[in-house]
Amino acid sequence: MRRLLCAVVAALAWTASAHAAVASPIPNARAYYVVNASNGEVLAAHDAHVELPIASITKLMTVIVALQHLKLDDEVTVSGSAAQVGESSIPLVRGQRITVRDLLKGALIQSANNAADALADAASGGNVGRFVAWMNARARALGLHHTHFERPDGLDAPGHVSSARDVAVLAQVAMHSRLVRELVGERTDTIEGGRFVVHTWNDLLGLVPGMIGVKTGHTNDAGWCQVAAVRANGYTIYAVILGSPTRAQRNEDLQRLLTWGVSQYHTSTLVRRAVYAHVGLGYGKAPVALVARGTLVRVVRAGRPLVERVIAPSAVSLPVVRGQRLGRIELWDGHKLLGTRPLLAARSVSRPGFGGRLRWYATRTGHHLLGLFT
Repeated sequence: MRRLLCAVVAALAWTASAHAAVASPIPNARAYYVVNASNGEVLAAHDAHVELPIASITKLMTVIVALQHLKLDDEVTVSGSAAQVGESSIPLVRGQRITVRDLLKGALIQSANNAADALADAASGGNVGRFVAWMNARARALGLHHTHFERPDGLDAPGHVSSARDVAVLAQVAMHSRLVRELVGERTDTIEGGRFVVHTWNDLLGLVPGMIGVKTGHTNDAGWCQVAAVRANGYTIYAVILGSPTRAQRNEDLQRLLTWGVSQYHTSTLVRRAVYAHVGLGYGKAPVALVARGTLVRVVRAGRPLVERVIAPSAVSLPVVRGQRLGRIELWDGHKLLGTRPLLAARSVSRPGFGGRLRWYATRTGHHLLGLFT
């Protein structure tokens, strides 16, 4: 029977990386936000809850809501009000028939305002005010407490605002859609049977390794804005910049934030197939080594101290069978358990027979008696 002396054998702090963590770049922008979408860890932020215009980033919500009411292959009729919306646009005229898929390409790749309005018009049966109400209801459901929409296209309007943090959440929700992921990752595409080519405003696609989207925006009130995502090995970094003074400044700062964000993590083998403890045995037998079963590989934050805890009994009774589970090893990041692996006996040790046990007791008694006279 196992002795009831189970204890933490080791609790050793160690650092996940040999390099010290590098401070976050500081963009020239009204607000910014960097988050690891895989675990929700906020890496950097400035005025992330301040309500600001977000321009065409709005179209992420427009697409989310439109897809709840329309099918990709639906053909819709463009209204006169949608066709005449200006600034960034695709060729649309009143009464034109166009597929929802092509309007989505126009809204997400070309950031076309008239495409966004045409989607809203079609989804709501011509009641764009109702569509905007749906957008705001969805924002509330997602916990976007600093977001309010007035238009489906993101053009400047009093009270049309969001925040850097809310934009990051919105982008992650939008990227749950396979179609959205495909479209925001395209630099160019065609619509209307190849008669028109749409081009992205995302200058960093193809430039930043691992970039998978997502959306740019610009108006006079909003300045230059963008939410972008980079997928690395085992994690995804989202970065948001709102209110940059120029397109070039936004691109430079966003690239720096994304590169820095990715560098904050690395994949590490936290547990190996190695000896982590020894457990005592009875009858004078040599302690048995405990070996981890399998490895533990995790993405960990660079420079952050982790805690390794080996939990095993101080001694066990015989017999012990090779592969017998006699403990476990845990890896902790603060109060978060990163993972655990069983600790197994490295060899079998049999229990001595009656004669062997008798000899051991006799020898031990003899040593005790000898100690009384020396």
